[in-house]
Order: sequence, then structure tokens, then C-alpha cells
Amino acid sequence: MAERVLQGQPDIVLTLRRSARARRLTLRISSLDGRVTLTLPQHVPEHEALAFAREKEAWIRKHLSDRVEDVAVRVGISLPVEGAAFEIVPGRGRTVRLSEGALEVPGTPEAAPRRVQAFLKARARDVLAAACDDYAGRLGRPYSGLSLRDTRSRWGSCSSAGRLMFSWRLILAPPQVLRYVAAHEVAHLAQMNHSPAFWAEVTRIHGPYDAERKWLRTQGNALHRYRFGN
Repeated sequence: MAERVLQGQPDIVLTLRRSARARRLTLRISSLDGRVTLTLPQHVPEHEALAFAREKEAWIRKHLSDRVEDVAVRVGISLPVEGAAFEIVPGRGRTVRLSEGALEVPGTPEAAPRRVQAFLKARARDVLAAACDDYAGRLGRPYSGLSLRDTRSRWGSCSSAGRLMFSWRLILAPPQVLRYVAAHEVAHLAQMNHSPAFWAEVTRIHGPYDAERKWLRTQGNALHRYRFGN
């Protein structure tokens, strides 16, 4: 990959990516970090690709301006936990705690991002494990394990061996959204596809899910805006 710059106010950094499978020039703007990727078929010269990007400059700038800004997690900012806003404040003792409207974080301010992230991951594991146990019981099929990652392309997955994986950032979302994702992946234990039979299983163990899917489509990317300094 290479980087080129569209000069302007401000300059736009383009990441050029050649692909043997690409059939045409394409532009993609990541809603997570604002990276602008220009994909070129093998036979297209670079100057032609850059001319294409300049033609689309207004479109690029609009999408970049619409992107939600990142938030550095630190003492004093507001952070969602299970869909509710909590202000990160200094705490006492050795344990991060949720209180009325506040997330109490002991230790130095410099350690707060790391401690908050560890707290969120632990809480996500507990809540997701409880949800998956519930849905697996309703489905009548056990899962073989559960892991957490900071995935950007998907909220969860289910392997053919029955191992479930989730983004720990789901703990930032409203509880019903987290539970829908848990039900979605557990349903794959019975149907490793997205057929009508699969969605029937989701409905059977979870109930209606349209509102939760819409929330993920329209607001899910905002969960990635919180940066923990790692």
C-alpha cells in the first residue's frame, strides 16, 4: 500500500491499495478511524486513480465531516455502560465501581483508561456469558467456549466447533442490543447460515429483533469512538 495526499483545507490522506480482484476504482471511508482507501485494479495507472479521487473530493470531505469524533477515555468524560451515561470520576480503594451516574476509578489519572477498559471487559464477559447461557438453554444446544475481542468488522461470531466470540464493546450498548447479538450467535449453533430457519431460531429464543438490528446499523459504529490509549 502507498499513501498520497489530496491537498486542501485540510489535506486528505489517501491509502492506495491495488487488488487483483478489483474491476473498477472504488473509494471507502472507514467510519471507525476516518481512513480513506482508494482501491485500484491492477491495470489502472496511479494518475488515473488520483484523478478519480479528485472528482470525488466533495463527497469525501462531506463524509469525513459527518464522522463522529473520537473520544479519549479519561477522568471527567462521560462513557456509556449498558446504554446509560456515566461520568468517569476519581475513586477510592482498589476496585472500579459504578455508582449513581458515575464510574469511580481509583489510582492515578494516567492509569484510568487502562483500568476502565479492564472493568468493561470483565463486565462484558459476565453479562455475555449469562445471556449466552440463557439462550443456549432455550435453544437446547451448548456452546463450547466464549471469548472477547475488540473487533471492528463484526459484533460476534460462532465457529463450527461451537465457540462464540463477541466484541467487548457491546457492554457500552443498551442491554437489549447486547442480548440480541448473543441470541444471534447462539442461534448459529443450530443454523450456521442466515436462512429463514436461522432467523426463526433467533425469534424463538429472543423475540422480535428489528429495533436492535436498526440500533446497531445506525449507532453501533459510535461504540468504537472511545479510545483507551492502546
